[in-house]
Amino acid sequence: MGKLDNKVAVITGGSSGMALASAKRFVEEGAYVFITGRRQEALDEAVRSIGRNVTGVRGDAANLDDLDRLIDTVKREKGKIDVLYASAGIGEAVPLGEITAKHFDATFGLNTRGTLFTVQKALPLLSDGASIFMTGSVASLKGFPGYSVYAASKAALHAFARGWLNELKARNIRVNVLHPGPIATPMQDQVLTEEAKKMFESLIPRGTMGRPEEIAAAALFLASDDSSFVNGLELSVDGGFSAI
Repeated sequence: MGKLDNKVAVITGGSSGMALASAKRFVEEGAYVFITGRRQEALDEAVRSIGRNVTGVRGDAANLDDLDRLIDTVKREKGKIDVLYASAGIGEAVPLGEITAKHFDATFGLNTRGTLFTVQKALPLLSDGASIFMTGSVASLKGFPGYSVYAASKAALHAFARGWLNELKARNIRVNVLHPGPIATPMQDQVLTEEAKKMFESLIPRGTMGRPEEIAAAALFLASDDSSFVNGLELSVDGGFSAI
């Protein structure tokens, strides 16, 4: 018996990194998974790597029409959502004094606005007792030069969680935030220099980056009944990075 037998999970931004690792783990535990990604080629490769019980839906979580197409696909194929993992996001270092309206709008447009409307549009399909969780960041818990806009966009997610769990309590729907620490992913390679990677590793007690599979294990906990009494939590999975 898997921990997610007969469950339907939706994971945005699931074509790479932590979300892809989570999609694979969910399928291994018995779920049927819908994943999204902006690039069709990467999405197709992710579907192939998962191998079974998966549907890929191309789309940008910042685009409301794309979100509508995702929800329509889930409704047509499965008719329900038991696990909603709003993971799509971006992060770029821009120091105060150089922040542009374009940078702010893109960051909040995906990380905050996109997360909000992902959850709102999924509401009609959410099962009673469903689990919603969102990808935050330990950047919202500590102050890192250049990441103030990114951190603020992620800090808003816990405010969402607190409000939504109260609004959805009659349906026993849980809402949590998963805060990854520095994780070795393709996106990290795009936004961090080798010097920056070494700096972040020096702040992790074990001295090495986290792995996507370690985030997937925490995501499985939040998705499954193992976390049935966990609600409104900010779960930092960072090897102690945010504690010291």
